[in-house]
Amino acid sequence: QVQPVESGGGLVQAGGSLRLSCSVSGRAFSNFAMGWFRQAPGMEREYVAAISRNGENTNYVHSVKGRFTISRDNAKNTMYLQMNNLRPEDTATYSCAVRYTEPFDSGSFYYTSNTAYNYWGRGTQVTVSS
Repeated sequence: QVQPVESGGGLVQAGGSLRLSCSVSGRAFSNFAMGWFRQAPGMEREYVAAISRNGENTNYVHSVKGRFTISRDNAKNTMYLQMNNLRPEDTATYSCAVRYTEPFDSGSFYYTSNTAYNYWGRGTQVTVSS
């Protein structure tokens, strides 16, 4: 059973930084393409960022480009989201998403649709005060 677990959320003032982590157990981490999504109260889930299985390709929603950085450490079975210059509109529950990819896949694809992912964490709350 694949189980992503997020950590690193919290309360921060506007302009501050947080680093979210997503640890995954259950299968070989290097087989996963991964992503971050967020959901604010009363809003639909929103795509934030994605990273390919080989870590070479990343993608971001326009609103976080230049402020957020997605990365992964396969040796630690962990994905990260470094969030800088946070804004009140970044306030949301952030969830980690995992997609199993076949070994024969090139490993260079990332996925921006929530329907592409097989496994989800429960989320970590990020609150940015103005």
